[in-house]
Amino acid sequence: MKRTNIEIKARCSKEHQDEIRNYLNNNNAKYIGIDNQTDIYFQVKKGRLKLRKGNIENSLIYYEKDDERGSKKSKVIICKNNEPSPDLENIVRQIHDVLVEVNKKGEIYFIDNVKFHIDEVIGLGNFIEIEAISENNSLCEEKIKKQGDYYKRLFNIKDRDLISNSYSDMLLNKRQLELK
Repeated sequence: MKRTNIEIKARCSKEHQDEIRNYLNNNNAKYIGIDNQTDIYFQVKKGRLKLRKGNIENSLIYYEKDDERGSKKSKVIICKNNEPSPDLENIVRQIHDVLVEVNKKGEIYFIDNVKFHIDEVIGLGNFIEIEAISENNSLCEEKIKKQGDYYKRLFNIKDRDLISNSYSDMLLNKRQLELK
């Protein structure tokens, strides 16, 4: 499945996460559940390739995006699985070296085509992620950008809290600092 996302990711205190969770629960967001995920990132020449293993979401995901603060456009190809696939993991591990593994617990909500992750990432802390999704280009990029920006303002996400890169990059950077 191909899709375009506009993503906003930000550091978020537990109290701020509670405020966002309350808004979502009080405004008919569809609660998907708590997903304990391991994202295995692999070394690739271009973009990012990750295998997501969770109790809700399991998929092989390739995506390209710019590392910038604020709304980020991503081109995404997803191969979804109903459950973790050891065979798929073994195949990908045979072809690509592992770059890093990200372990997180995330609450997943949806309002229409907008997905919300309230994440706790081991070794990094707490985050909110907003993904306005256009599957098969069913919505124009301008519309999904407006959706992401709307929730950024609504949730009072400050520019200083925005994250420009992925959790994988953050963990790799943290490791580099610890080695110095």
